[in-house]
Amino acid sequence: MVEPPPELPRVFRPERALPTDVVRPTRAIVDLDHLRHNLHILRLLEPKLPLWAVLKADAYGHGSKAVARTLERAGIDGICVALVEEGVELREAGIKTPILVMGGYYGDAYGELAHHELTVVLQDPGQLEALALAVRRHGHSPFAAHLKVDTGMARLGARPHDWPAFVAALVRNPEVRFQGLMSHLARADDEDEAALAAPLLAFERATALFAAAGQRPAVRHIENSAAFLRGAHFDLARPGIALFGISPFGGNLPKTLSQEARGTLSRLRPVMSVVSRIVALRDLEPGDPVGYGETFRAQRPTRVATVPMGYADGLSRALSNRGEMLVRGKRVPIVGTVSMDMTTLDVTDLPQATLNDDVVLMGGSEGPGKEQAPTAQELSQHARTIPWEILTNISRRVPRFYRGS
Repeated sequence: MVEPPPELPRVFRPERALPTDVVRPTRAIVDLDHLRHNLHILRLLEPKLPLWAVLKADAYGHGSKAVARTLERAGIDGICVALVEEGVELREAGIKTPILVMGGYYGDAYGELAHHELTVVLQDPGQLEALALAVRRHGHSPFAAHLKVDTGMARLGARPHDWPAFVAALVRNPEVRFQGLMSHLARADDEDEAALAAPLLAFERATALFAAAGQRPAVRHIENSAAFLRGAHFDLARPGIALFGISPFGGNLPKTLSQEARGTLSRLRPVMSVVSRIVALRDLEPGDPVGYGETFRAQRPTRVATVPMGYADGLSRALSNRGEMLVRGKRVPIVGTVSMDMTTLDVTDLPQATLNDDVVLMGGSEGPGKEQAPTAQELSQHARTIPWEILTNISRRVPRFYRGS
């Protein structure tokens, strides 16, 4: 009898470069002690409020498995991910903490949800009906889910005119247990207080509509890092970027932000640093070009250093002729176009720079008397984007090294 072919995995996950395999000196250093510190500092702001860490997109590029293990040991109350696949990866890594899949329910994912004990967020009546049908087919007991209502983001979640249908679908499908009601804030970091007040009021209206039909969730949640710091508290908070030591407000703090929250922000520590080394040096004459497109020409005798990191590693091409890096405790400018694998720096004013010198693309202070390396916030301003993109763009070919435990 011919054996059937083995079942192929449904999901193929990209593998990271292993630190033991590294030849190129470019690497990301993730400080797990800083991560624990940030969790502790955030907890002090509202000690009794449960915190669920948002670890989607591989924990904002920091490595979800190592980050989840650290936070679990530090007592995090729950974890939020975007995809079922992200939740499965954490369960297979041994994470026991409750996991909420915020991206929704697609296709026939019920088996993965049930097997790995993942809680799903349902975005509309159709998803609720589909999940209830899957539960009936498998003969399982009611399956816990959170329901999402749209309070202004206009992305996912039931729109206000669909809330009655959402309630009705919940009432007629007892196979789905109403564990949580949630939403998402579009402008929690905005100076305008109305930007936060309007969706919070809509969330209260949605709560009242569900309650009128006898449907009361165990928990309600809407606050991201910015809303948490501004005091918009329901039954749990979902901090993301703040856990990794980055302010959700950029450089402009809301005037109404409390002194306690300002103090919290000032005590957060960046969790990730990205470093490399100088692998080549060359001297240019005035008029000599640098890089693709010759977007930079030397205006004086110039010494240029080459660093083996480019846009394929997550160093935005928008930093061409705009950003800086840290060499020997001093800032030096990026010159020329950032290419796929290489970037060039002007080290003319740093004559002591030499081959194999460490270069810090992103990180913290190197010590007394030395300048601070560019932060994710600063890089995002140069690249005209946001710190979230800077962090998540650090690609998988950049190995992560972990400090702390």
